Amino acid sequence: MSVTERYGDPDARLEAVNDTVRIQLAHRSVRRFGPRDVTDDELTTLVAAAQSAPTSSNLQPWSVIAVRDPERRARLAHLSGEQAFIAQAPLFLVWVADLGRARRLAARRGTDVHAADYLETTLIGFIDTALAAQNAVTAAESLGLGSVFVGAIRNRPEEVAAELKLPPHTVAAFGLAVGEPDPAERAGVKPRLPQEAVLHREQYSDASDAHLDVYDERLAAYNARYGLKGNWTDRVLARLRGPESMGGRHKLRAVLESFGLPSR
Repeated sequence: MSVTERYGDPDARLEAVNDTVRIQLAHRSVRRFGPRDVTDDELTTLVAAAQSAPTSSNLQPWSVIAVRDPERRARLAHLSGEQAFIAQAPLFLVWVADLGRARRLAARRGTDVHAADYLETTLIGFIDTALAAQNAVTAAESLGLGSVFVGAIRNRPEEVAAELKLPPHTVAAFGLAVGEPDPAERAGVKPRLPQEAVLHREQYSDASDAHLDVYDERLAAYNARYGLKGNWTDRVLARLRGPESMGGRHKLRAVLESFGLPSR
């Protein structure tokens, strides 16, 4: 998979490339899976890769729940906006921002962890969870597996927590459907913004926005190949229009507080 596909630009070039970078450049979301299972050995490797990601102060404030049971996957698919691929994938990983472990550790020692009440610590929980999960995605792709992240796991967080029996001070951050990609799935490598739009040298410059129009053209062309409409600007503005576009997630602050993640 070449860098030209990643940017939708026939003139794009990369000189420093190895096998790992090629895997990363070829990443795409997979929403149709073949019949084979993800083995326990593969699952163990994915978790080992996830645990090899950076973690702030070695807090390791995350957990992951491997869901294989078809009925539970179907219920999670329903709670995540009726996304059928969750039920179809042989493995669904639910990544959990987990400050409960530290809270339980403090209780055993008879001490307090007041810093866990602050936004900084909640951010660390979500950031470290995401870093770990992305490591798992790269590992999965190196093993010939495909995946897709599911942010909609946050649409109905109380019901997801009940389904997974999550303890206090934890929250399901996102899901990850994993399996062997179905070769019949018609999907490509979605172009990303030009580097000139995201790479700033020394200081931020909003002159980088000058590169957004060409990206709109490239993404619109990509979408058209797959029977989709619209460009990047349309998508961003629709997704961020208001609470009605958030699938229930506009209530997340109150939910986090009720879960014991007050984020002062």
